Amino acid sequence: MLFLFDIDGTLLSTVGAGMRAMEAAGKEVFGEGCHSGGVQFAGRLDPLIMREMLANAGLLPTRENLAAFRAAYERRMHETFKTPGLGRAMPGVHELLSRLDKADDLTMGLLTGNFEPTGLLKVRSCGIDTSRFQVSAWGDDSPHDPPERNHLPPVAVERYRRKLGRDPKRVVIIGDTPYDIACAKAHGHVAVGVATGKFTHADLLASGADHAFPDLSETERVAECLLSA
Repeated sequence: MLFLFDIDGTLLSTVGAGMRAMEAAGKEVFGEGCHSGGVQFAGRLDPLIMREMLANAGLLPTRENLAAFRAAYERRMHETFKTPGLGRAMPGVHELLSRLDKADDLTMGLLTGNFEPTGLLKVRSCGIDTSRFQVSAWGDDSPHDPPERNHLPPVAVERYRRKLGRDPKRVVIIGDTPYDIACAKAHGHVAVGVATGKFTHADLLASGADHAFPDLSETERVAECLLSA
């Protein structure tokens, strides 16, 4: 089995620190026109968010512009997360991950719109051991242009295949937005919604989630559901 967790809104909250750092980075490099007005963050890939912010400034998403934007963002995130206690794990996350650590034939990973360095910063800020996530797909891992979240599950599955020499018997994607649900269903995977972000339990079920929870605090119930999904 392969369980792939989203980060923001699912495992943790940084109370908007990442969004503020990205907007500040955009303005630092490209001026006040590079703002986040009208840009949706929840469930989106960081490269797509940056493209839309560049468009607000009338700029093209060239390789050079995106590289400069990302470098400034990563610098600001490293500065931001020097502040201890900035991130907090969502209810039940630590307990559920500890419970799943004990499961047989289970590999855990991350499937997220974050870039790897900044995503790991967020996870570590909550005291979550990132070494348990053995196979992951990050926001810049799409092999296509423009990138989409739906491109990421095959990336994670291929990494699982290379690591373990076989296909996973089952893939379960856990997230807090309809984007997470859609990327699971696009590949025939199990979709589990967690209503700890901007979307309700009903929203996630309406988006096609196979299962949905208000949060992850009922450890045994959630674990049993995931392991038998």
